[in-house]
Amino acid sequence: MAEQAVKSRSGKKEFVGYVKSDKMNKTIVVAIETLALHPMYKKYVKRTKKIKAHDETNDAKMGDRVRVIECRPISKEKCWKLAEILERAK
Repeated sequence: MAEQAVKSRSGKKEFVGYVKSDKMNKTIVVAIETLALHPMYKKYVKRTKKIKAHDETNDAKMGDRVRVIECRPISKEKCWKLAEILERAK
């Protein structure tokens, strides 16, 4: 599924993606897929980027569909936090 970045009411960016890893303590890795038009072939190509997000309660598990929101830098690579779990993995 291709997701677009949307601005929340507070002006912060939000993404919807899938949890790829939950092995770190209070951190999840979220894969965000977007569709980009190839300049030469005019065909949509799936692009995936992985971001680290803060999960205070260690609630999200691998495969869950989650919404992450931009926040202040928590560590060197973490500047996103888990807003909500949209759908649990089956």
